[in-house]
Amino acid sequence: MNIFDYLLLYSLGIIWITIFINVVLVIGGYIYYLKVLKVKMKEDLVDFPFVSIMVPAHNEEKVIGRTVKSLLQLEYPEDKYEIIIINDNSSDSSSEILDELKRDNPDRNLIVINTDSTTGGKGKSNALNIGFEKSKGDFLVIYDADNTPEKKAVKYLLETILSDDRLGAVIGKFRCRNRKKNLLTKFINIETLTFQWMAQAGRWQFMKLCTIPGTNFVIRRSLIEKMGGWDPNAVTEDTEISFRLYRMGYRIKFMPLSVTWEQEPQTLRVWFKQRSRWAKGNVYVLVKNFKFLFSRRSGVSRFDILYYTLIYFFFLSAVLLSDFLFVIGLTQTVQFHIGGYSIILWIMAYSVFSLSIMVAISTETGELNLKNFLVVLLMYFTYCKLWGVVAAFGFYSYLKDVIFKRETKWYKTERF
Repeated sequence: MNIFDYLLLYSLGIIWITIFINVVLVIGGYIYYLKVLKVKMKEDLVDFPFVSIMVPAHNEEKVIGRTVKSLLQLEYPEDKYEIIIINDNSSDSSSEILDELKRDNPDRNLIVINTDSTTGGKGKSNALNIGFEKSKGDFLVIYDADNTPEKKAVKYLLETILSDDRLGAVIGKFRCRNRKKNLLTKFINIETLTFQWMAQAGRWQFMKLCTIPGTNFVIRRSLIEKMGGWDPNAVTEDTEISFRLYRMGYRIKFMPLSVTWEQEPQTLRVWFKQRSRWAKGNVYVLVKNFKFLFSRRSGVSRFDILYYTLIYFFFLSAVLLSDFLFVIGLTQTVQFHIGGYSIILWIMAYSVFSLSIMVAISTETGELNLKNFLVVLLMYFTYCKLWGVVAAFGFYSYLKDVIFKRETKWYKTERF
């Protein structure tokens, strides 16, 4: 065996470990899915707590009107919730759209906060902190500006968090509203079902562990006060605040009956910009929290620290290395002594990958079909390979931020 054989073994080993972990999470998620099917939610809460629904928005004229209208139609007592839109340093017609909505709904508790380049424009965390100062609810529910939650979404979140004082937050599920638009949105839809909510379900099933997404979740006001608000330096403020909640001794539960629909990127350019931002933000969170890997106070969140380390360092290096070895193997400039075995392991990995995704999407009505099966087969060679490029660029962007001490600003996801 030569050095290239050892590098090949490393890449295959890391890839297989990652696939195995995700398969286990999918199995756990499916078990939790079967449990949720038996859950009977209450038609009405005995005592509805007052809730502040906050929506940070920056240049969201294409979607903000639809989002606010869906929030006004929630099945929750009108006098028990307020809607706070943080129109953060927008230069489009968002302000005019929101003013019109306020005029059309004079009896509703709709609050619009307009910031400028001095007070705002510093990212989602800063916008949430601004909205938090104006909020009155004992519970805070967060939605992104492109979301249209189903009517019972907030009720399900509140009923769940009120059932257990150990819960610091409860997260719901988000679905891809424009999943049929093109091949990219079909990829995102399958990714969301498998690696977003099914993985969340599996982690809750096995470890009572979840990570807050950027939208459709409720958190206790008292905990935000104790934390001193959202971290303004965190691009992925949702992941960052999840780690702090666990260190405080609280849990985050997944309630998939609470559903919101959101618009996903429809072009590779927009997708790349969004996902590289996520990757950069997650690297920041990992670096910030890595020291807690050795602290018992971190509890089960240490699994997430290990998982992020695996994904953004070991798995990323394994994927890039695997592609490099594949290319030089084609040129026949080097000789592999375990080539035959590597092909067998690769075929097995591809088969397990595809099967686990099919199991995951089978939990959603209408998603298990021939078209999606073909999309899954194609996904491994295209969409998943692009992830390596995104993660590498995100890591590079994080290093640039650290070196040049760049200030956190809005990373606008273009709407359609």
